[in-house]
Amino acid sequence: MQKALFVALAVLLTACSASSAQQAKALAPSDVVATVGSTSITAAQVDEKAMQQPTSSFGSMKLSQAIYEARRGAIEEIVATTLMEQEAKSQGIERSALVEKEITSKVSQVNDAEIAAWYQANQARVQGASLDQVRQPIRQFLLQERVQLAREQYLDTLKAKTAVRVLLEPPRQMVAAASGASKGPAGAPIELIEFSDFQCPYCQRANPTVDQVLQTYGDRIHFVYRHFPLSNHPNARPAAEASQCAAEQGKFWQYHDKLFANPSRLGEADLKQQAAEVGLDASKFNACVDSHKYRAQIDSDLKAGEEVGVNGTPAFFINGRMLSGAQPFSEFKRLIDEELAMKKK
Repeated sequence: MQKALFVALAVLLTACSASSAQQAKALAPSDVVATVGSTSITAAQVDEKAMQQPTSSFGSMKLSQAIYEARRGAIEEIVATTLMEQEAKSQGIERSALVEKEITSKVSQVNDAEIAAWYQANQARVQGASLDQVRQPIRQFLLQERVQLAREQYLDTLKAKTAVRVLLEPPRQMVAAASGASKGPAGAPIELIEFSDFQCPYCQRANPTVDQVLQTYGDRIHFVYRHFPLSNHPNARPAAEASQCAAEQGKFWQYHDKLFANPSRLGEADLKQQAAEVGLDASKFNACVDSHKYRAQIDSDLKAGEEVGVNGTPAFFINGRMLSGAQPFSEFKRLIDEELAMKKK
């Protein structure tokens, strides 16, 4: 399915990579897992599509999570098809004509300047290929992105006219907040836990999105930061330990933001210099770092992450629901809004 391919690509491109799960209840074929207006979608319909997906689409996810993602993707496709068929019928046209009218015709073509800009911004991903070598694949990739966005926007307008409910219960991981730095009230309806690595470029990319989530939902979120320094990032563990030394002086978040703002400055001298720049007591901070005072806490965070299936960064848990990689704000919003809606039931 198209959405599954986008999900798989997103996982590969949004996470640095290096188990106690609460399983969702077993589904009977006749169980209703979603509704579109008065139309019901059953587990049997969903599994007919979901189980055709290749396991490679889900990377190294736990089986329970991969099955859920496959089913959820199938639900989204069935919902989309149902909505568009109903709308096409109401307009007296074929669904293909509706797609052309409302989606395809509204997508602008990709120009050479946009291709060049993407090429310059993604040098690591083109792996040394020249612009001419990858021009057409980039054009196709950007065009597919635009078609997908136009499709999602149009489906949003259809969902605004027809009530859609997804009843599929997601798997949840039992993740402890432990002693990680946190923001927001402990009793908030949403607990967002992040496992992160200061040397991971995708964690740096996700940081503004996390800020957007916190600003959008305010005191409805309790955010907890836990460490998951990857072994292939030699500066990640020292940075994690240093951030806990900053927390000791009440300035974890200032130091956290400083490190993510300066990803090339994670050497030992840099860590100490940046501590001084955020106003930490240098002698206390340096002694804390040099003694590896928080080594055990970092080890504890790593173990906790591994137990719930974290194998790359960033990894987020929204009320125990895993969201892997530097996902866009829309993905956080989707899960958070679902959780808030469940709390109201």
